[in-house]
Amino acid sequence: MLLTLILFGLSLCADCFAVSLCSGVTLRRAGWKDILPVAFIFAFIQTGFMLAGWALGNLVVSLVIRIARWIGFLLLLYVGGSLLFEGFKEDFEVHDMNGLRNILICGVATSIDALAVGVSMAMNGDTASDIYPKCISVFICTFASVVAGISGGKAIGRRAGSWAQIIGGLVLIGIGISVLVK
Repeated sequence: MLLTLILFGLSLCADCFAVSLCSGVTLRRAGWKDILPVAFIFAFIQTGFMLAGWALGNLVVSLVIRIARWIGFLLLLYVGGSLLFEGFKEDFEVHDMNGLRNILICGVATSIDALAVGVSMAMNGDTASDIYPKCISVFICTFASVVAGISGGKAIGRRAGSWAQIIGGLVLIGIGISVLVK
């Protein structure tokens, strides 16, 4: 049971790790006081979207899934495109991804799948006692993955400079395309 919960949480936070790794590349400085609130926001949004999806249940399931892909794609395209644009500028300056607006955009973009998972759990008949342990797992795994991603990305970004930012932007756009074509 515990292993299943951990694997469930890890599967939902993989995209959060990828986005935070790519975003971490752009950071010049990020101490724990900067990283922990970002990780909390991502974990809160991810868990909240899963709960919201579960609460929505049977309401227009096919519509939610179709629209969710486009929303996720457009948000990741925006963030990835911004990284690419900044990376190709001649006067390269490290772009700070700690802005609340960018954190929220990335958090929502990476949580669309959690919304769909929540809807499918409701359709499978999961009760509140079924979903709460899953929510705890998703929250903890997402929090840890964002901390690890930003920390790792920050280390890569110091060494690779604007190329890391360009690659990070391309990866985010790639994730957005994969969300769209699933």
